[in-house]
Amino acid sequence: MKLNELSDNPGATKSRKRVGRGAGSGMGKTGGRGIKGQKSRSGVAIKGFEGGQMPLYQRLPKRGFNNINRKTFSVVNLGLIQKFIDEGKIDAKADITEDALIASGLVRRKKDGIRVLAKGDLTATVNIMVTGASKGAVDAVAKAGGSLTVTTPAAAE
Repeated sequence: MKLNELSDNPGATKSRKRVGRGAGSGMGKTGGRGIKGQKSRSGVAIKGFEGGQMPLYQRLPKRGFNNINRKTFSVVNLGLIQKFIDEGKIDAKADITEDALIASGLVRRKKDGIRVLAKGDLTATVNIMVTGASKGAVDAVAKAGGSLTVTTPAAAE
């Protein structure tokens, strides 16, 4: 097989519709836009417009609010940390920092910090330093003989 012999499967590609190319094309003159009116003109985007009637998104009641200062954390469970220690991806003897969790592949990105939750069992004695942790996670790490330190993130400004 050569490069010039390659071709798409039948029906995989469809030719572009060329509008405004004469009456014989079936899409000539007005190009499928009808006659006159706002939508026949260029530069029109009528997304939520309902012909002057109050649009649906304005008619529905609103509840709650969105906090613009809200922090989003990457979540890690203790059971997963133990699993990564068992597999040798995390060194239990060294301090487990947020950077170590990212390097091991347990967390993809830091976001506003990493928060440890108490799901799963932790048997290794470890020192963990993260931005946040649940009370249960702190107790579970202390019970296993380690320490879980909650640090404040450095200002990203």
